[in-house]
Amino acid sequence: MSTRLANGGRLLNKGRALDFTFNGKRFKGVEGDTLASALLANDQMMVGRSFKYHRPRGIVASGGEESNALVGLGEDAKFEPNQRVTTTELFDGLTCTSQNHWPSLEFDIGAVNSKLARFLPAGFYYKTFMFPRPFWKHIYEPFIRQSAGLGKAPRDRDQDSYEHFYAFFDVVVIGGGVAGLQTAKAAGQAGAKVLLMEQTPHWGGRTPVDGGTIDGQPVDNFVDQIVSELETMENVTLRARMMGSGVYDHGYVLGYERVSDHQPGAKGPRHRLWRIRAGQIVTATGAIERPISFAGNDVPGVMLASAVRDYAVNYGVSVGDRTVVVTNNDDAYRTAITLKKLGLDVPVIVDARAGGGGALAGEAAALGIRVENGKGIARVKGGKRVEGVEICAQAGEGAALELIKCDAVAMSGGWSPVVHLWSHCGGKLLWDDENAMFRPDGDKAPTGADGKRFVIPAGSADGHLDLATVLENADAAGKAAAEATGHARGKAEAPSATPETEAPIEAVWMMPQGANIKLRMKAWLDYQNDVKVSDVQLAAREGYESVEHAKRYTTLGMATDQGKLSNINGLAILSDSLSQPIPQTGTTTFRPPYTPISLASIAGEARNETFQPLRKTPMHAWHEENGAYWEPVGAWRRPYCYQKPGETIEEALHREITQTRDSLGMLDASTLGKIIVKGPDAGRFMDMLYTNMMSTLKPGRCRYGLMCNENGFLMDDGVVARLDEDTFLCHTTTGGAENIHGHMEEWLQTEWWDWKVYTANVTEQYAQIGVVGPKSRKVLEKLTDDDIGGDALSFMGWKEITLTGGIPARVFRISFAGELSFELAVPASRGRELWDKLMEAGVEFNVTPYGTEAMHIMRAEKGFIMIGDETDGTVIPQDLGMQWAISKKKEDYLGKRAQERSHMTDPTRWKLVGLETLDGSTLPDGAYATADGTNANGQRNVQGRVTSTYHSPTLGRGIAMGLVLNGPDRMGDVLDFPKVDGTVIKAKIVEPIFYDKDGEKQNV
Repeated sequence: MSTRLANGGRLLNKGRALDFTFNGKRFKGVEGDTLASALLANDQMMVGRSFKYHRPRGIVASGGEESNALVGLGEDAKFEPNQRVTTTELFDGLTCTSQNHWPSLEFDIGAVNSKLARFLPAGFYYKTFMFPRPFWKHIYEPFIRQSAGLGKAPRDRDQDSYEHFYAFFDVVVIGGGVAGLQTAKAAGQAGAKVLLMEQTPHWGGRTPVDGGTIDGQPVDNFVDQIVSELETMENVTLRARMMGSGVYDHGYVLGYERVSDHQPGAKGPRHRLWRIRAGQIVTATGAIERPISFAGNDVPGVMLASAVRDYAVNYGVSVGDRTVVVTNNDDAYRTAITLKKLGLDVPVIVDARAGGGGALAGEAAALGIRVENGKGIARVKGGKRVEGVEICAQAGEGAALELIKCDAVAMSGGWSPVVHLWSHCGGKLLWDDENAMFRPDGDKAPTGADGKRFVIPAGSADGHLDLATVLENADAAGKAAAEATGHARGKAEAPSATPETEAPIEAVWMMPQGANIKLRMKAWLDYQNDVKVSDVQLAAREGYESVEHAKRYTTLGMATDQGKLSNINGLAILSDSLSQPIPQTGTTTFRPPYTPISLASIAGEARNETFQPLRKTPMHAWHEENGAYWEPVGAWRRPYCYQKPGETIEEALHREITQTRDSLGMLDASTLGKIIVKGPDAGRFMDMLYTNMMSTLKPGRCRYGLMCNENGFLMDDGVVARLDEDTFLCHTTTGGAENIHGHMEEWLQTEWWDWKVYTANVTEQYAQIGVVGPKSRKVLEKLTDDDIGGDALSFMGWKEITLTGGIPARVFRISFAGELSFELAVPASRGRELWDKLMEAGVEFNVTPYGTEAMHIMRAEKGFIMIGDETDGTVIPQDLGMQWAISKKKEDYLGKRAQERSHMTDPTRWKLVGLETLDGSTLPDGAYATADGTNANGQRNVQGRVTSTYHSPTLGRGIAMGLVLNGPDRMGDVLDFPKVDGTVIKAKIVEPIFYDKDGEKQNV
């Protein structure tokens, strides 16, 4: 049984006991424990069930590579599923529950799947859930949804806080083992600004457990000394409990800091997501021990040899009284020696190598430990915990030579460098046959825009497993990183350690090498997803020769550990099945995050009210005080209309439109997008963005433009003003500002990166007010001495003026309502001031503010299109009769070639027309015009649809715009528009301009 030892536990404070519960049972641990060590100290060997077969699962590792021991942590608002017990620090009052079983962990109905395993091999779902087809909806899909996922989703709102932190460093070192510490010291001594992060609470990594001497002193002392030195260096920042989550282009690193997981209730955020820009990144991320595949290697009590050693040394926990060690390399001998010196029994070391081990094997033998060379484990006896192992010849097929009683198995299949972060940004790997591992290829490092490498591996992450070589390599990495960021290479020598002599590893992926099918069907690769050796071999036989295809067919490496323990063994089995070398098979793609991070940390402070902050114009408070009926427009709130006491919305709209057309109206247009495009190539860039020619626009003039995406579909429109030879101001729709700015930047950064153009979204820097109506010029003349007459400021012109009180303004002579109109852009800080002055000056003209609906109605009366109404992502300018806005002088613009495709030039595409109901009523929005006959589904054929429809107070009748088959050629035709109540409205096709067709009112 597993228990707490009287000796050991270098990380513990045994003077402080901690209480915690697991599945409702109360246990005790001590300060410094992880949840895993505390569970093992209480002999809780089984901690969960596997996903597919619901087999008993125990702790297999001691770090982030753990794939079995996932629990639901906490309760109510503190509940979080799928938390690794190996990385969860124990705290007083911790509550957790095991996952993926019913009704209980000990008795799980789902375990029947294990009995049916022969009928549920890899890929069975691809073959089973296809037939008969009716079963999918009523049987298969409900069953799959019920079975999917691990753990339970939280039901209560998370009460903790999370934050983002932005930082800039010359060198970021990921990993706080001796390699990371030495790298940070070397870079720091060269003068570089350094960040060193370590995902655990402790510095030094594995070295304090494995032992050794550095510069003549024990490694513990070396770690303490170097940490103290780094803490005194002003240019070095140390962060424990912080994981390097991902490495991205341009030296961008995500760091995931668990600030207060270990002390719930502490002030500050629970998690902090660091967004870091680094000149150089050093991955000193260490290596992960691999398991070995043999029958029963998933029984609780079978663990990685390094993990058994960790629990004994760091936490004073014995995972068993009698531990069998099985290995193909010398490192596992350290575990046997450690256990023996702690007074525990090691019945045998099973070494697959016929030649056996090196000096460590001799030390083990001297301690009286039996060593069996050239042997393997045929199978593990036991179900919910280890009871014994059967020993066989490694070169055989699994015939048992001996049954050895034991209650734990420590296995070691060699070590794999943690290359994930190196690979995130394109770093390539090479196969090291001597050490049976993939390691970083230094000649194919991730490179930046300058073609130079910006990621350097160090220590065992670079494939060096000997302490002396690790330190030498890490020191060189730190100096190289500092030099690459412009600092003089340090001259201090690397610390020295005595080189270790070990016998070579032997590549053993399965025991025994000729295991029969019964053994292979119980030899596990992916513990969480229940992928067996036989599954990968089956995938190879069925033609899944690509490692990526085999991964998806078998689900190998698709569990929450992302294959940290299973991938190398799995691809080795696949390579063997395909009779090809491992490098030819390759690896799967490594993607961030390295281990799961909380969704809340990604959101940071963007939650509740700040999830999508309400955007307000400078005049928002005035609107609220004056009866605004709000309409959400993206993240903005805009007045739909202004209701006076006792007034209906319809009455308010009638009043706003009538007063604006008769005299004077005002519109808060501040939400419209405003994007600056500046640079020597700005005109060239504008010509590619817009369908019409913008480079010929003169400073001081404006031009209406259409913008299409690369597929030719209309995505935005607006007025462009040329501020000077190199500068344009693009107005966009309210909802399109961010998207259009992103669209511009995407093309500049990915296609036209050498063009000299700068863009800036200045939407919120300006307040913009539309002054509309026959009296608009008169009210403005009361507020300025500048000439804004028809000659000085003609239609589609702009100029800079000064208003009363010294308010600087840019005034545009543009109109969206069809009336004499001016739009004033002023600094946002003076927007409310100008609004108040305009309202005061407009009293004599019966001024009225109007909202978005009045604006929409007036634009429809003029036949102006609205993005999102007349367009839906499938409409091109030609559909809207806007060929006049497409330049015939330009060779190209975004979408031009797409608009020349056959279905874009199809004469049967629906075209924009106006619609007038015969009875003066208003058509329903989105209504379809029916045609004769039915389609293949028995539905009425249609020949058009309504895109915009309103009651026009100006005309006293309903007006509409719509897309109709051959519409412009059918003026006067009457169409039927059925309503949902079964009645039909008849409407006549007319020109889409209903008011002031010649534009006389706006050209005053």
